Amino acid sequence: MSIALISHPDCLLHDMGESHPEQAARLQVIFEELVRAGLMDGLKPYLAPLATREQLLRAHSPDYVDAIFAASPKTGLVSLDPDTFMNSHSLTAALRAAGAAILAVRLVISGEVNSAFCNVRPPGHHAERAKAMGFCFFNNVAVAVMHALDHFKLKRIAIIDFDVHHGNGTENIFRQDERVLYCSSFQHPFYPFDGADTVSPHILNIPLPAGADGKVFREKIVEYWLPRIALFEPEMIFFSAGFDAYLFDEMSDLLLTEDDYAWVTAEIRKLADTYAHGRMVSVLEGGYELEGLGRCVAAHIRALGATTDK
Repeated sequence: MSIALISHPDCLLHDMGESHPEQAARLQVIFEELVRAGLMDGLKPYLAPLATREQLLRAHSPDYVDAIFAASPKTGLVSLDPDTFMNSHSLTAALRAAGAAILAVRLVISGEVNSAFCNVRPPGHHAERAKAMGFCFFNNVAVAVMHALDHFKLKRIAIIDFDVHHGNGTENIFRQDERVLYCSSFQHPFYPFDGADTVSPHILNIPLPAGADGKVFREKIVEYWLPRIALFEPEMIFFSAGFDAYLFDEMSDLLLTEDDYAWVTAEIRKLADTYAHGRMVSVLEGGYELEGLGRCVAAHIRALGATTDK
């Protein structure tokens, strides 16, 4: 089974300050672990293109896209919210991150690869239709999902978001779009302090208390996500793949392990094989404990390519 690995050196140049946890080293440790684990030989590398304005406008408002372009500084840092900053390379990195997810859609739908992992930054799932926040500028997964729906005319897409933070941006963009089944697990109460009260037939949020471990995580997914995804019969599945619920990540208080990420990926893979011709696109979101991040991503990628019984 072929898996695309999509990234770009421009994503390393985005810098929000020396002490900021969302740093270029995140991508580097992932590459290093994939090499160490012997996984690179099974991956097909691609360079991420720049997302176009037209592609961004499928998920974001014109005024917002214009504002992000206008905010890009020639030097120094510009603050978009208390923890989201732009340097002179941030706009290009954000366009590469969204472009990677768009390229992944084309590669998977064309059959050039079976699935794809986008090793990119900045992340995207906090970016709303008209708001940057939580380290995010453009909602990479949302832009790609809209590309699959509008350009490739898919009718049903599922998004699996296991980042420790609720993907408020993704929920905001797809709140009224029943073509998208959004499944998000997250620590609660925790930033961005929403999602726990959402009531919607196509938004399945799983708030988890601080201290929840893999057993709780798996039980909730088996109870709430898996039967609903099967009923939905998605034609393609996306992962907002955040690894900050990892037990040693100081950004959170959940206790997931590499095995938990492998398990959830394998369970979703079975559904993708059954309903979506195996088509899966995964895009990096959070994950800030550098040593663990590489191992968690490697476990996720192994499970993306694992053989399953149909």
